Amino acid sequence: MTTPITAPLPPLFADWFAGRGWSPRRHQLEMVAAAQAGQHALLVAPTGGGKTLAGFLPSLIDLAERGPRPQTGPGSGVHTLYLSPLKALTTDVERNLMTPIREIGLNIHVESRTGDTKQSKKQRQRDFPPDILLTTPEQLALFCAWEGARDYFADLKCVVLDEVHAIWSGKRGDLLALGLARLQTFAPGMRRVALSATVDDPQKIADWLSPSPTRGEGVRIVLGDPGAPPVVDVLVSEGRVPWAGHTGVHAIPEVYDAIRRAGLSLIFVNTRWQAEFVFQSLWAINEDDLPIALHHGSLAAEQRRKVEAAMARGDLKAVVCTSTLDLGIDWGDVDLVIHVGAPKGASRLAQRIGRANHRLDEPSRALLV
Repeated sequence: MTTPITAPLPPLFADWFAGRGWSPRRHQLEMVAAAQAGQHALLVAPTGGGKTLAGFLPSLIDLAERGPRPQTGPGSGVHTLYLSPLKALTTDVERNLMTPIREIGLNIHVESRTGDTKQSKKQRQRDFPPDILLTTPEQLALFCAWEGARDYFADLKCVVLDEVHAIWSGKRGDLLALGLARLQTFAPGMRRVALSATVDDPQKIADWLSPSPTRGEGVRIVLGDPGAPPVVDVLVSEGRVPWAGHTGVHAIPEVYDAIRRAGLSLIFVNTRWQAEFVFQSLWAINEDDLPIALHHGSLAAEQRRKVEAAMARGDLKAVVCTSTLDLGIDWGDVDLVIHVGAPKGASRLAQRIGRANHRLDEPSRALLV
């Protein structure tokens, strides 16, 4: 087994880790070393292991050492492009990324761009690009079709693909591969970085990630240390299970009791209709007036943002949600994940369970209904 190649953090960043009482994890230092070697990288690490920070660390270090940014011309464009399969994840990453930037005192401009972004802000982003732009594969496709894209991305140094396992093998992955190839023609030296906690065969994704005709060439695979195993229970309901129409309504009183005993709970379901149904069923028996919210893709953007902000503040007791919150959302205060109904696959269930206790050294708690 080869010894992992790591690189030390610059004093500015080492001091920030120390000030928070942290030590950089091995895989984070490996990602810095891969960047210094000019390599593309695939990071596979458990939930709560600091994957997102590991993906951005090389960019933050590079931008911190860049000096004053020119207003126009070379060096004035986007430095790092972050692509997420979920709009909510983009918003969450923007908030979390600003923490080290603000606490270290870095002069780095970060903005998000999704389908919810106002047109006036999108136009301003074209005229005055941020250092780090957080967006989605669909927005990248629109960018690539824009006649000014070549100049806009001429300074691009790195693309970070989050939750790559959820996108690489489908139609969105094909669209994304085309977008990445287009970006590589604009900025030939651009590095590709992919992050995930759920990968069965890292070499397959490394092959897909590599821009080289030789499969996987130039892509360093970085594996994080394993985290604490999850604690998963199955609810054996005392309610009468109907012969048809298994909506989970028979177990709603017991789900409510689990919510009442826990801190913040995420209640995952598979469809938007089921989310509305479970949400209304819980409120119908909510004698304690617990703050329970709803989050799914058909809600207005403003409503989703309110729920996400309330979760971040710790104002909610539970959120009934669909896949809009099952990837990478860093809500460290989630105490329990409840899954109502059968998940659409083991990897999706693992992702959702990982939302609870979003920290590497603490087990995630889940209840399957």
